[in-house]
Amino acid sequence: MSYPVITISREFGAGGRSIARRLSEELGIPYYDKDIVARAAEKSGYTKEEIEREGEDISRASHMLGGFLSFGAAAGYNNQYDEIFRAQAKAILEFAQSPCILVGRCADSILREAGIDCFNVFLYADLEHRVHRIEERDHEQGAKVRKMVDKRDQQRKEYYKVYTGSELGDYHNYDISLDTGVIGYDQCVEIIAGIVRRRAQQ
Repeated sequence: MSYPVITISREFGAGGRSIARRLSEELGIPYYDKDIVARAAEKSGYTKEEIEREGEDISRASHMLGGFLSFGAAAGYNNQYDEIFRAQAKAILEFAQSPCILVGRCADSILREAGIDCFNVFLYADLEHRVHRIEERDHEQGAKVRKMVDKRDQQRKEYYKVYTGSELGDYHNYDISLDTGVIGYDQCVEIIAGIVRRRAQQ
């Protein structure tokens, strides 16, 4: 079957990477998450650590400051946030030349703008479920975890808004939105795989 490219946007702690990995095994196509960072590093001259830190966690204030410095500085200065975004977009477009699963980094919007056939998924869960999952994963508890989840959610929303002009999680931008806390990861994989297989057969 010729599957479309699948993009997975997600709230922090909603299991995007875990579901992408399981979906990759189910459909037999690769998934790219950290690979986008590595490919962007090759193309941009920034390190993987810099892209990890800045690549999806921009604040609006940081972006505005970067734009101000770019406007006011000598010719040749470039806003690092925009450079990193462009490098990640190029990596996403390269990976999307064949069926795959792309996690985060505005992949849905980038592919839509490029006219590439894709199936766009948004994963979410209530705050308590996501906090509990991060506590188990990172072996930490308490207000620190809740604060981290809130912060990462806000940064991802700002990043998506800055580079797409849309709201992260707005159902108009996706083919399907799934509550991973209620449905469960295995069932989410089954639902997505079933829809994508039927679509490929049409």
